[in-house]
Amino acid sequence: MKRARKCTVWVTLSALAGGCGGHGGVTKTTTVPAAMRPVALEAAPEELLDRYNALARSLQSLNATVELKPTVGSAYSGVISEYHEVKAFLLASRPYNVRMIGQVPVIGKTVFDMASDGHDFELSIPPRNKFLVGPVALNRPSAKPIENLRPQHLVDALLWAEVRKEEVVLPEEWNDETGRYYVLTVLRGGYQHEILRKIWFNRVDLHVARLESYGPKGALLSDVRYANWQPADSAASASQPPDFPRSISIDRPHDEYRLDMTVTKVSLNETLTPDRFALEAPQGADVVHLTDAPKDKTP
Repeated sequence: MKRARKCTVWVTLSALAGGCGGHGGVTKTTTVPAAMRPVALEAAPEELLDRYNALARSLQSLNATVELKPTVGSAYSGVISEYHEVKAFLLASRPYNVRMIGQVPVIGKTVFDMASDGHDFELSIPPRNKFLVGPVALNRPSAKPIENLRPQHLVDALLWAEVRKEEVVLPEEWNDETGRYYVLTVLRGGYQHEILRKIWFNRVDLHVARLESYGPKGALLSDVRYANWQPADSAASASQPPDFPRSISIDRPHDEYRLDMTVTKVSLNETLTPDRFALEAPQGADVVHLTDAPKDKTP
């Protein structure tokens, strides 16, 4: 009986692997050519952290031309709007200065112009004759997600903050069908540890592939993905320009917008004077001073 049961199990497994009678097999084997097999590089957490901090320190300013495609709304809001691609001119310098001008291709009509000095921001929307002004720390989502666009969101995505020595960093590996990654999770200090950000490294080349930033209670504020790293077109402080991502996607889930950027030209570490970041309201524009909504004082 035992021998009969063993034979039954063997026949069943053989049928599943090769099909009944050798026909109609359910398995498929694909051989990947050696030249097409990705190689997962090895790196210690300390090496990854040094790599990230070195790049953050080396990038002091950028002057870029990008193709920009904004998407606003989400499936949760019930409305998703995709805007036509615009050509944008982007300036950023440490510690917090940023300026971006978006124009319709060919005709060069400005669709938005925004700037920030790290304390306050200005956002000009000529098609709506609006000029928004407010503090960088403003926490007031607009009913129109395109108005949630903030210059500081670009600073956070492009001019990375270094990981300080006193910050706790937890390393891990992450593997899925898209690739293999190293992930460094940086914790926010205080009486209760919370996630501050996650830094993803693609193990194909050890470039930063993703940067997630978190707010209090684990809220995902920003999810930025980087790809197609290439040498910059020029760099003022280096004979050999460092690599820079030519594809950047900034997703702000709570602000309900996403920016997909293709960098067509970039120069690093130029001297950018303060006047290039100055933005004033156009003549006749509706100036709106934004402040946080007052808290309900009802007991």
